[in-house]
Amino acid sequence: MTEHHDIVVVGAGMAGLILARILTMHDVDVAVYEAEPSADARAQGGLLDMHEESGQAALHAAGLYDQFLAAHHAGGQGWRILDKHAVVGFEDDEGAEEGNRPEIHRKDLRRILLESLPEGVVRWGAKVARFEDSTSDRPHVTLEDGLEVTAGLLAGADGAYSRCRRLFSDATPQYLGVTLFETNIYDAANTNPRSAALAGHGSFFALDDEKAVLAQCDTYGDLRFNFGLKVAESWATDAVDFSDVEAVRTMLRAHFADWDSEFQHVIDSIEPPFIPRPLQTLPIGLTWQPRPGITLLGDAAHLMSPFAGEGANLAMQDGLELARAILDHPDAVNDAIAVYEQAMYPRSAEKAQESADNLEFCFAPDGRIKLVEYRDSQRSANAVATGAGVAH
Repeated sequence: MTEHHDIVVVGAGMAGLILARILTMHDVDVAVYEAEPSADARAQGGLLDMHEESGQAALHAAGLYDQFLAAHHAGGQGWRILDKHAVVGFEDDEGAEEGNRPEIHRKDLRRILLESLPEGVVRWGAKVARFEDSTSDRPHVTLEDGLEVTAGLLAGADGAYSRCRRLFSDATPQYLGVTLFETNIYDAANTNPRSAALAGHGSFFALDDEKAVLAQCDTYGDLRFNFGLKVAESWATDAVDFSDVEAVRTMLRAHFADWDSEFQHVIDSIEPPFIPRPLQTLPIGLTWQPRPGITLLGDAAHLMSPFAGEGANLAMQDGLELARAILDHPDAVNDAIAVYEQAMYPRSAEKAQESADNLEFCFAPDGRIKLVEYRDSQRSANAVATGAGVAH
């Protein structure tokens, strides 16, 4: 069986969904093929801060900004930076609600995007068996169930381990030397007010000894803690049986043995699921030779560390900019791709470098000091921009 669509998107993440939403608003024929069986097949992660020039711009263009504001995490833009003795080096709750980067839970944002699409646009459980450059001069996808799909334009938005990327490059994700170990404390204000008070309502960074304890309180009152460690990539599979709660706690106590009792209390309180996340990146500045009718978006094009909060924002900007290029060049797919790619390359390279730099200084011996200096400079710049005095 064969079917054809003007635009075929592989991957129902932020990039692919924004692209599909904007194009369907203009009556473009779009199909999104997603390997996962449903939107709830796996945990979607935590909060995302939406940047004005990228994530928010995409939501405006998609006509979804009001829904975003209705679902955003009020008060989530505050910051706390501590050392291992739980001494606060920086705290800013003044901009927790009025800042320009509102936070939203990833699953809420994805729900908004999915609900905005006409029924049937997203095909769940659609696993790609292979990609081909062309069949009758059209990009061609074969699904594992045997369905053959041709496209006027194929958008590979299939994530860090993109199969579509293999048509362009042999580049693969490389380990950055740091693994984040994700844990949870549920309904923290009621079940664990001590840890809730430590973490606050916004972003929490405890940096010392080239290690990190990071936290956010999400829209539902759950605390998501990440313990950051410089470990071998194999640590994620070799460290411990992650189904054994006490073994996990024992392992973390060993890594953070001389940290303050507040952090020991967090370790004693964490609950599963426990998810190790080795941080990876594609080569910064990755480009490729153009191929007719095919391009990449999001992590498939420019995977980077999360330490600038740019991954989802860039993915959404990719979807926005590719949609605009397609609409501006309705009869010239390859011209649309060229316009999109030539703007995407330098934009993503700049943010990937920023992400790499931030990760490096956060896990440096004086990472806490550098992060405090960074946040102080940001606060000063914001005060100048708004004509306000800087609070000390």
